[in-house]
Amino acid sequence: MMADLGFEVNERVDITDVVCPVTFVKTKVALEELEEGEILQVHLNEGEPVMNVPRSVKDEGHQILKLIENGDGTYDLYVRKVGD
Repeated sequence: MMADLGFEVNERVDITDVVCPVTFVKTKVALEELEEGEILQVHLNEGEPVMNVPRSVKDEGHQILKLIENGDGTYDLYVRKVGD
């Protein structure tokens, strides 16, 4: 069971099987599906994705809630959708 994050995840996207820039494209598309204020969990790899995706998400004006290292070379990024 997942740790209590203090917020509810509305949607999840796994981008561990794609490389940049598709990582952000998939994240962006998933965010577009959400309503304002909803939360997306992005499962991503260390290295380029974890360096680039959070920054790109921020540049789009969304809010990064949390980035959790899973200890297996992957991370979970939690993003709150802001505006449209």
